[in-house]
Amino acid sequence: MRKVSYAEFGGPDVLRLVDAEEPHAGPGRIRVAVRAAGVNPVDWRIREGQVLGAHPVELPAGVGLDAAGVVDEVGEGVEGVAVGDHVFGEGVDTYAEFAVLTAWARMPEGLTFEEAAGYPSVVETALRVLREVGVRPGQTLLVSGASGGVGSAVLQIARERGVTVIGTAGAANQEYLRGLGALATTYGEGWVERVRRLGRVDAALDLAGAGVLRDLVELTGDPRKVISIADLGAPEHGVRFSGVAGSVPEALAEAADLIARGKLHIPVEQSYTLAEAAAAHVDSRAGHTRGRRVIVV
Repeated sequence: MRKVSYAEFGGPDVLRLVDAEEPHAGPGRIRVAVRAAGVNPVDWRIREGQVLGAHPVELPAGVGLDAAGVVDEVGEGVEGVAVGDHVFGEGVDTYAEFAVLTAWARMPEGLTFEEAAGYPSVVETALRVLREVGVRPGQTLLVSGASGGVGSAVLQIARERGVTVIGTAGAANQEYLRGLGALATTYGEGWVERVRRLGRVDAALDLAGAGVLRDLVELTGDPRKVISIADLGAPEHGVRFSGVAGSVPEALAEAADLIARGKLHIPVEQSYTLAEAAAAHVDSRAGHTRGRRVIVV
């Protein structure tokens, strides 16, 4: 089979499309014929060699955590899923023609493989940081870097829970944020005052790692009310860095329910082939994403 791999840490140029042995589903796992794989910032952070304790790497390594596809192997002890089922979930080395998943759910009706591949890690992260930041119905949450996949999910889930959301993004994504129910403003010079004019901030999330933690602490008045998923220097500001996943099966079940009820939709901004994985990483790292980027296999 073909898969994307790298033999050394570095820039996107270390990625190679190689022939590899097919993986197989061990106990408690399933294998899918991958139709699409989600592109997440964690993918290029790991490839660069950033120290992410939740994702230890042995080289050479594959790439990718999220996938949607057709089940073609079911491991020992697995129940409730059969060969031929359409699923989305999280596993390892998903930028490939076949991948083993460790957590999965059936794809909701009407969802394409391309769309489904963009949800697993994004929704798990969104649910986790909303839980960790402790924002409650009637309060206001500030989301820095709100137009990407995690931000899109956070805005919709928070609004569904009765939380007012202020989102920051580039000028081109202001209407997108408003369409998701957020009070929107641009980042850049004067952004803190623009946020203050929109209302009191009870809690904040840093999803982009744009060097705004000091400002987020100032706006909330308490570093314990700020969570970052993108700035490894967060502890220097007294802010918690959230990088370890919670229950992925529970997150997938909640994602499937929200999607089925029409309460969650994350658009696919751009798709790439396996051979274009390096370009996908370049674009993901540049930010300014509206929704998700995926690789179609």
